[in-house]
Amino acid sequence: MSKITPDHLSRSAYVYVRQSTPDQLINNPESRRRQYGLATRAQALGWETAIVIDDDLGRSGGGTARPGFERLLAAICTGTAGAVLALEASRLARNGRDWHTLLEFCTLVNCLIIEHGVYDRSC
Repeated sequence: MSKITPDHLSRSAYVYVRQSTPDQLINNPESRRRQYGLATRAQALGWETAIVIDDDLGRSGGGTARPGFERLLAAICTGTAGAVLALEASRLARNGRDWHTLLEFCTLVNCLIIEHGVYDRSC
């Protein structure tokens, strides 16, 4: 049984793309390619719309403003996001406060976090 419901699919999937440093942008193109590829995965899972947020490329998560992460949180809070896709949790949040905020907001609006599996905080 899939944790992905028609309610999730009626909203957009959001793909959050981030690499922490300018050096990673130059030397790790495969990571970025795989992150952008999550939009295709979202469509394979049933979403018609996958919105890619890549505003935070080259920004560290520690103490640096991340406008893309703020856009992601706004999409979750407004109920626009049915799912957030990332290669791994460390791409989403680099500290406990951001991670817990993301989890709490996703729980409140029934938004899935899809990494290597599908995580549903309500189960």
